[in-house]
Amino acid sequence: MVMCATVLEVNNDSLLVHDNETEQDVIVNTSCVCRINVNDRVKIVYNGIMTNSLPPQISSSRIFRIPCNRFR
Repeated sequence: MVMCATVLEVNNDSLLVHDNETEQDVIVNTSCVCRINVNDRVKIVYNGIMTNSLPPQISSSRIFRIPCNRFR
């Protein structure tokens, strides 16, 4: 699955993002957060599994920064 989101917070091994489709905040567990900054718009590839925690969590397989004019 793919999630389009805006980065709210960058940590050592995770991101807090705002999912633009569902309007909810999500923790994204990832091994690489290099070159990702707060307010970046990203596409996150993950396996579709999301925890029921608050906020929900996913584990990403890839994260792509996308230009503002190509974001949906």
